[in-house]
Amino acid sequence: MNSKELQQQWDDVCAHIKSLDNIDPAQINAIFSRLRPQAMSPGFLMLTTDNDFIKTWIETHYLDIIKISLQALYGVPFSVLIEIEKTEESEGESSFASAGAPTQDRQEKKPSSQYKKESQQINKSELTNQTNIQTNSDDLGNNQMASYTFENFVIGDSNRMAYSTAVAVAETPGKSHLNPLFIYGKSGLGKTHLLCAIKHYINENLPHLKCVYVDSHDFLNEYTDSVIQHDKEKTSYKNFKKKYINADVLLIDDVQFFQGKTQTLDIVFQIFNQLTNQGKQIVLSADRAPKNIDIDERYKSRFNQGGTFDIQPPEVETKLGIVKGFIKEYKEEVPNARFDISPEIQLYIAENSSSNIRELKAAITKVIFQMTSFGKTDISIDEVKTLLENHYSSGPTKRLSIADIQKEVESYYKVSHSDLIGKKRTRDIIYARQVALYLCREMLDLPFKAIGDKFNKDHSTVIYSVTNVEEKMKESREMREEIDNIKNLIRNA
Repeated sequence: MNSKELQQQWDDVCAHIKSLDNIDPAQINAIFSRLRPQAMSPGFLMLTTDNDFIKTWIETHYLDIIKISLQALYGVPFSVLIEIEKTEESEGESSFASAGAPTQDRQEKKPSSQYKKESQQINKSELTNQTNIQTNSDDLGNNQMASYTFENFVIGDSNRMAYSTAVAVAETPGKSHLNPLFIYGKSGLGKTHLLCAIKHYINENLPHLKCVYVDSHDFLNEYTDSVIQHDKEKTSYKNFKKKYINADVLLIDDVQFFQGKTQTLDIVFQIFNQLTNQGKQIVLSADRAPKNIDIDERYKSRFNQGGTFDIQPPEVETKLGIVKGFIKEYKEEVPNARFDISPEIQLYIAENSSSNIRELKAAITKVIFQMTSFGKTDISIDEVKTLLENHYSSGPTKRLSIADIQKEVESYYKVSHSDLIGKKRTRDIIYARQVALYLCREMLDLPFKAIGDKFNKDHSTVIYSVTNVEEKMKESREMREEIDNIKNLIRNA
């Protein structure tokens, strides 16, 4: 591939990223202009930049987005490597460094020509090297998630149990009552953070143990590659399985992805059974409880045999703690940065963001870049409201409340407010109440207890109601349409 073709493919990736929801094209233009494509082959992209701060920032905040766009455009998962390529200009302070990022001495890196040669080798023997690329990706992912430690995890009522059990597993892996440890919750609530924190803790404090973290997508890719290559290289599948069988602690992220992949599930449970029988620790995460994953009942039973804990959407206090922690982390990475985000603005971001922590951090990042890009030391609440107006996944900011949802449900089903939150148990009242509880959980991402308090119900009643509505929606298209109609009424009220 010549340099013109390579640049065009990278331009296509950047264009795709700028088309995604919640992405500011101007911010992408500013940051990605510091990246240069050096080599590309199926499943692999190497980029360079002249600045260590840009490398770290992109790895922390944009690497997953780049991978998503690459897979969307080319149909295969990608490993992305970002390296420093010093230029004469970059030996001095870059524009970002002068805005607050310290220049740092780095180890000597391979020249880009060397990486191009390596990429060509990947093209020539793609299947042989795919597993090695994936291993490098695992190391890169660990670097990218270096901040995912227990110390940096913001604890609240919504995640306290999951956090405590993760710490217990990290300190004494293999205890039967927490083996496997299964952590579940919606995307962006901190499941990956806890799994990586376990790995970091064990690597630092129990270095004699081999700890392996893998995302389910990567596991599937490694497995299929080893099977494809097995006809040529008889040890490929054996080496793949050995990597996991030899683990003392195995952490698998997003296991719901294994739905419908029978052969991969069989391999997972061969490894699962062998490790647990030896007293080795397994930690799993998913975006739903084991009972709601569409797999064989015997697998669900095995998932549940240890400890199963959920992470609920964070309370405002927890989100505010995350906002403060992220600002502090940024200032530690960029000690010369001069800006101030007022407590009022911090609270505004926490109150208006969804439960997704990545979206929350992206909002803070947007505010910081707005200030540092224009050399501002402070910013007004009105400027932040305008800046973040279209940031959140729900579209333009609209402050929904439980009262808003209750009002529309009461109107739709023609029930009184006192009946909706009272003790009456006629069929129509129970139905309307369960729908309201479900919508509060679905649209507001509040903890079960906070929802229950507004209905005079305990958290177990909320959980039951939400689960009941979810199950009915799976079976009834009519009910799904009914729920969608009420959602539209609530949003447009």
